[in-house]
Amino acid sequence: MWELFKAGGWLMLPLLLCSVFTVAITLERLIRLRRKDVLPKQILVSSRQGNLTEIIEQLQHDSKVKHSALGQILSIALQSKSEGEQFTRAQMEVVASQEIHYLEKNINFLGTISAVAPLLGLLGTVVGIIESFLMIDVGSNVSPTLMIPGISKALIATAMGMVVAIPALIAYRYLQRVVHEYISELEQQATLFHAQLFYQQRADQSD
Repeated sequence: MWELFKAGGWLMLPLLLCSVFTVAITLERLIRLRRKDVLPKQILVSSRQGNLTEIIEQLQHDSKVKHSALGQILSIALQSKSEGEQFTRAQMEVVASQEIHYLEKNINFLGTISAVAPLLGLLGTVVGIIESFLMIDVGSNVSPTLMIPGISKALIATAMGMVVAIPALIAYRYLQRVVHEYISELEQQATLFHAQLFYQQRADQSD
């Protein structure tokens, strides 16, 4: 394996770094984007049941629920409720944008890697082919075998670029889809909680 790496030339080093970043970011995001840490099941169940009191109790007494992405958004709504409906909505939007930014952290970097890795492989191909023709130019014996090291380097760099780019692209698309699904559900739950917090309680008071 090491001999293959050396045969690929100096461009194998940035490709190796890209592969390390791909694995590290993918694992980190898979851990951080666990559904229970973003959308606690307890809140979702209580929300479907329309049980506002239970949601509030969970936010106040369950630290795991409160520190989830959805919990942070709903908690700020409770804290801002006394300031009025519009202010509460604005506060929820601010916290939601912060949580969404956290969910998307480093995912775009995976997309960059998936685009850059094939270009690095292509650059290695060009460098290898140039070296092949230079060997023919400077060699006293114009033999096709002189081109073999350069062509080998070109093929190895191209293959390595694809090996890095394909998993990076798959991870990027998958994580992007997961985050988009989370964002959609966060928006739905936040809107529903806001409506329950103000309009449902207002209706209860009028009765």
